Amino acid sequence: MAKYILKRILWIVPVCLGVLLIVFSISYFAPGDPVMSMLGASGYTPEAYASLKHELGLDQPFFAQYFRYIVNIVTKFDFGNSYTYGHAVSGEIISRIGITVKLGVLSVIVTTLIGVPFGVISATKQYSAMDYSVTVGSLFFAAMPNFWLALICIIVFALKLKWLPATGMGNWRYMVLPVLANSMGTVANVARMSRSSMLEVIRSDYIRTARAKGCRENTVIWRHALHNAVIPILTVVGMQLGTVMAGSVVIETIFNMPGLGSYLLTGISGRDYPVINACVLILAFFICIMNLIVDLCYAFADPRIRSQYVSGRKKKNTACK
Repeated sequence: MAKYILKRILWIVPVCLGVLLIVFSISYFAPGDPVMSMLGASGYTPEAYASLKHELGLDQPFFAQYFRYIVNIVTKFDFGNSYTYGHAVSGEIISRIGITVKLGVLSVIVTTLIGVPFGVISATKQYSAMDYSVTVGSLFFAAMPNFWLALICIIVFALKLKWLPATGMGNWRYMVLPVLANSMGTVANVARMSRSSMLEVIRSDYIRTARAKGCRENTVIWRHALHNAVIPILTVVGMQLGTVMAGSVVIETIFNMPGLGSYLLTGISGRDYPVINACVLILAFFICIMNLIVDLCYAFADPRIRSQYVSGRKKKNTACK
C-alpha cells in the first residue's frame, strides 16, 4: 500500500508538468503582447519596451522561460510577479488558497451527504413517487448551469427572504449559498449513479439471503448493499471533483469571494500570464491529490482491491496460514 501511495504521488509530478506545459504554451503563443499592455501607448518607447521585456525574461526562448519557471517554483516557490499589479503571485496564492479549498471540500461533502442518500432511497423505492421526484430533480439540477443557480440563490435567499448574505466573506452563513450553488449539479450526478448502482446490487443473491435470514431492512440496505455499491459511487464522486474545482472560478466571482477562482478569472481578463499559470497549476495539483484520496478510499471500501497492494511474500504467508 505504501508503494502504491508513493507511486501515485510521484505520478503527480509529470501530470502537473504536463498541465503547466500546456498552459505555458497557450500563454506564450496567444496573440497579444503583455509588455505593450504594461507600458501602454503613452509609455511606449523602443528602449523601454526592450528593457521591460528583458527584465521579465520574455526575450528568452520558449523552453528557457519554461524551465526557468519550473526551477523558480521548485527552489523558491516563486511563481513570478503579476503583470497587472506587480505583486508576488505566490503571496496572493497563499492568502487565497484556503478559501478555494474550503469551498471545494464543503461542496464535495454536501454532494456526498445529499446525493448518496437520495440515490439509495430512490433505488429502494423504485417506481414510487419518491423515485420519480429524485429522478426528475436530478435531471433538472444536472442540466442547470451553476452560475444561473447562483444568481437564483442570491435573488431568493439573500434579496427576497433576507436569510443569508449575498456576497463577501465572514462567518459560516457566507458559505451556504456558494456551496449550495457549486454542489447541486454534482449532487444530481451522484444521486443518479447511486440509484443505478444500488438497483444492480439489491437484486443480488446475497441480498435476498440476508433478507431471508431475518436481517432488518435498514441493515440490508445501508450495511450490505451500500457497502458493495460504493465503488461506482466513489468513481463518480472522484470525477465530480474536477467539476467542483472548475466551478469555483465562476462561483467565487459571483459571490465576490477572494479565492483562487476569482484570482484566475482576473488574470485571464487582464492577460496576466503568471497569475494564470500559477492558478491552473495549483488547481491541477489539488485535483490530483483529491483523486489520490478517492483511490485510497477504493482500497478501504473493497477488500478485493486492498489485496492487490499486498506484497507477494505476504500473500504467500497468508495462504500458508
